[in-house]
Amino acid sequence: MADTFEVNKSIKEINDRIKKGKAVVVNAEEMVDIVRSKGKVQAAKEIDVVTTGTFSPMCSSGMLFNIGQSAPVIKTSQCWLNNVPCHAGLAAVDSYLGATEPAADDPLNKVHPGRFSYGGGHVIEDLIAGKVIHLKAKAYGTDCYPRREVEKDITLKDLPNAWLLNPRNCYQNYNCAVNMTSRTVYTYMGPLKPNQRNANYATAGKISPLLNDPYFMTIGFGTKIFLGGGIGHVLGAGTQHVPNPKRNERGIPLTGSGTLMLKGDMKGMEQRYVRGLGFPGYGCTISVGVGIPIPVLNEEVAWYAGVSDADIQVPVRDYGYDYPNGISRILGHVTYEELRSGEINLNGKTIPTIPMTSYSISLEIADKLKKWISDGDFLLTEPVEKIESY
Repeated sequence: MADTFEVNKSIKEINDRIKKGKAVVVNAEEMVDIVRSKGKVQAAKEIDVVTTGTFSPMCSSGMLFNIGQSAPVIKTSQCWLNNVPCHAGLAAVDSYLGATEPAADDPLNKVHPGRFSYGGGHVIEDLIAGKVIHLKAKAYGTDCYPRREVEKDITLKDLPNAWLLNPRNCYQNYNCAVNMTSRTVYTYMGPLKPNQRNANYATAGKISPLLNDPYFMTIGFGTKIFLGGGIGHVLGAGTQHVPNPKRNERGIPLTGSGTLMLKGDMKGMEQRYVRGLGFPGYGCTISVGVGIPIPVLNEEVAWYAGVSDADIQVPVRDYGYDYPNGISRILGHVTYEELRSGEINLNGKTIPTIPMTSYSISLEIADKLKKWISDGDFLLTEPVEKIESY
C-alpha cells in the first residue's frame, strides 16, 4: 500500500466542509462511474464522502435491555419477551435477547420442529414499531433483591435502555449457497433445492460497506454509522473476523472475512430497517440496515470505494453436504455482477440465483445517509482504534 499520496484530506477537514454545506457526497453506486471515468486521483479531489449500505439477514444480532425496577426490587434469573427466552444472567434487571432465539410456545415448533415463525428478531422489530410486548421475569430472591416475579405489558418507551448490540454484522464477503444433494435442505441462506436448482447469495455488492473499504482504512472502533434507521457506532471487529484473507487484485477477500460489532439506541430506529424473519426449516433471524460513510482521504481510499460488481468474486459452497460437515471446499467463484444477472454458470450448469439481501433498500440506506451528511445532520468520526485487516 502506498505511503504518499497526491491527495491528502483529514476527517476534520471533511467535517468542516460538511458544516459549511460544501461537502461533495455520493453513494457507492455513483462512485463506481466517477472513478472509472475520472481516475482515482481526480475522484479523490472532487469527492469528500462515499456512502454505503446493506440490508441483509444478520443472525448474530440482538438487544441488550434493562427493564427498570419497582418496589420491591428484583434480580432476574429468567426473562421472556412475548414468550421468547432472554439471557438474564447479567445481574439485576439487564437481559440480552438474541435475534435467532425462538418463542418457547411457537405452534409451528410443535408441528414442525425447527421451523419457527416468531422469535427474537420479531420481538425487536415489534418494539421498534411501537407494539405492546408481554414481559415476564422470574428470580430466586435474595435479601437485597427479594422480589421473585414480574409480569406486565410494555412498549419500547417503558424500557430505560434498549440497544441493538450485534456481535457480528456486515460480513465483508460471503458465500453463494447451492445444494448438491438429492434432497431439499433448509438453511440460514434459505431453502436450497436439490441438484443445484437454485443459488442463494447475501451481499449488497458494490455498495456493501466493507467491500468499499477492504483494508479498514477508514472504519474502526468509534466510527459513527447508520444503524436500523438511527445512529449507531462500530465497537470494533466482530466475531469470526478474519484479518488477513486471500484477496483478488482489487483487494476484495475471496472468502468470508471482516466483520463488525455494532451498537445503536433502538429508540431512534425505524421498523423499515429492522425486520424479523423466519426461514422454513432453519428458524428465526433478523434483517438489519447498516450504512457506513467512507471519508475519501486520498486516492487509495477513492480507488477502493470505486469497486464494481464485476470486481467482487463470491465463493460458491455446497450447503447440502460440505457446509454441515465442516468441509471448507469452494466449488468456484462467481462475480456479484453474475449473481445479480439472475443466473450463474457453475461447472457447465446454469443455476438461477436468489438474493437474500435487498439491493433496493441497501441503496436507499446509502442515499439516506448521503442526505444526512449533505444536510449537515451527520458528521464523521475519527476511529479511536484500527481494526486489524492485513
